Amino acid sequence: MKTLTKIIAVFGLIFYTFSATAQKFGYVDTEYILNNIPAYKETQGELDKLSIEWQKQLERQYSEIDKMYKNYQAEQILLTEDMKTKREEEIIKKEKEAKEYQKQKFGVDGELFKKRQELVKPIQDKVYQAVKDVADASGLDIIFDKSSGLTMLYSNAKYNKSDAVLKKLGYTPGESK
Repeated sequence: MKTLTKIIAVFGLIFYTFSATAQKFGYVDTEYILNNIPAYKETQGELDKLSIEWQKQLERQYSEIDKMYKNYQAEQILLTEDMKTKREEEIIKKEKEAKEYQKQKFGVDGELFKKRQELVKPIQDKVYQAVKDVADASGLDIIFDKSSGLTMLYSNAKYNKSDAVLKKLGYTPGESK
């Protein structure tokens, strides 16, 4: 019987230790938060506009390359070997230029990426600071982001701190949750 009492006491101590150090958590939906910030919507609109403009330019370049190639194929039998080589080099040069343009505008370190960093990062930094402030004020140890691919099979709405973050940023939370 003493052994059973000791085992119960040990389990009780372990349970008490885990419950005493239990971490408090909450979650936010950064997509919801950002969509309720007018400056973010304006920034996204500006980025979309730039992207569409650059994409149209890229499509014009590829259309010109396609036209050059079709003309080359139609006239190929009439061209000398030197003329064929010259035309092929022109087409290859245009393709390289188009690929370079695409990389310059849409690549990893392209203009769109840099512009996004310039315009969106300050907004994200404010949101992350507000998340930290809300977590500190609520006594939370962990905040999850529901929109970043984190799988939440169930979440109790009382742990959703998205509206608190929006209020901390000075915005009125929207109705779309």
